Amino acid sequence: MYYPKSDNLYNYDVYPKVFTAGKAADIHIRPLGGRKVLQPETVYALQICALDGGTPWDFPATGDFRRAEAKTDENCCICFRHTFDSEQEYFIRILGEDDKKLLEFSVYCVEADLAGRYPFMGDLHMHTTSSDGNQAPAVVCANYRRYGYDFTVISDHERYYPSLDAIAAYKDVPIDLNIVPGEEVHLPRVNGKRNDVHIVNFGGEFSVNALVESTAVRERGKDLSVRAIRTENVPDVMTQEAFAAEMERLASEIDVPDNVDALPAAMCKWAFDRIKDANGLGIFPHPNWRPNVYHVPEKFVDWLFETQPFDAFEVLGGESYYEHNGFQTARYYEEAAKGRRVPVVGSTDSHSSHIESNRKGFICETIIFSPENERAALIDSVKKFYSVAIDTISDEFRFVGEKRFVRYGTFLVRHYFPLHDELCFEEGRLMKQYVTGTEEERAEAAALLKAVAGRTQRMLKKYFDF
Repeated sequence: MYYPKSDNLYNYDVYPKVFTAGKAADIHIRPLGGRKVLQPETVYALQICALDGGTPWDFPATGDFRRAEAKTDENCCICFRHTFDSEQEYFIRILGEDDKKLLEFSVYCVEADLAGRYPFMGDLHMHTTSSDGNQAPAVVCANYRRYGYDFTVISDHERYYPSLDAIAAYKDVPIDLNIVPGEEVHLPRVNGKRNDVHIVNFGGEFSVNALVESTAVRERGKDLSVRAIRTENVPDVMTQEAFAAEMERLASEIDVPDNVDALPAAMCKWAFDRIKDANGLGIFPHPNWRPNVYHVPEKFVDWLFETQPFDAFEVLGGESYYEHNGFQTARYYEEAAKGRRVPVVGSTDSHSSHIESNRKGFICETIIFSPENERAALIDSVKKFYSVAIDTISDEFRFVGEKRFVRYGTFLVRHYFPLHDELCFEEGRLMKQYVTGTEEERAEAAALLKAVAGRTQRMLKKYFDF
């Protein structure tokens, strides 16, 4: 991803970058070979400025500029201890003669509930050659690791097994990318009628598509190894006739308004309930996609938000025209104004992972604030509202979500993720070499992947003082 960057991000290593409110933090500032500004063994005045409070001379009731001193060591490094009071961005300014600003760095303070939650960047909805995408599952994962993803999912139409294929492709090499199982759920027609509300099963422990004898079952069969990551409490596969009878029964019992069709409503609720049974994250994507008219009728969307059978709303994703993400964003904030708190995600809905040729290949993403980059932890964190969506259609990114995560995320994409993405690029390139190369190239990639494994995890420990 492109982020606006400052020279200081690369000329100085500042760590930790994020710490907890009310807890003393030891801040290190280390030159990295840029233009020499600091002198060795010299005492410098520091100014520590809270971004939220305004300037103390104009707003003395809230302005928070504090002074301190620190002495450089023989390598011009500075270390000082400070306690930051509240969740916000702070500027650390190093001053010279007459209090002239020599250098400025940004750091961030979080409240206790975010301490121990790390920012993981990724995607919850994308496609491969196993449905209507342009690259194989393992290659899609490699390409998006190269672009900076910590986690991703293969969510092919009607198929769960491609996500298992992607996971299996890297089972013999250590990688820091978390490949989550998943699928886009499309249920069979019932007496000629269908539910065309798309549903994403992110991280479910079994396939919802493969609960019915349809595309995935015809292609790979009923064995649990191709339709689940658990071996117990996986529902049996139904015939299409049994499925149709069950959906007709549910449609006759569901309570919906006159302007909402009962059959697709019943099928939606059934699918989202099965994703819950699978311990997955049920995502409602792209209601304002326009393959013809709007993909999901407005009254149907009203009903979905009123009853909320889904776990998260894909507020951003898929298309670059304004009516898509713009109207979905308006919907999210309107629902919030009604008092409905809805977890949000942003996903590419990518059908080509080559962003150099596919403008829509990297238009949205999600930061999940999670204790670890692991399937269940990511799902739990989104359900508990620890996520924010990012619109990257233009170079000047936009966030959608709760204000505190918008603010924190903005800091992270300017001051943390550019460094993080450099490590991801190298691993992603090696991953692609490993799954597409010659025998010799695969062996080289495997050795190098082993050598670089764990670097992004170590970077978290360095920059986040939890």
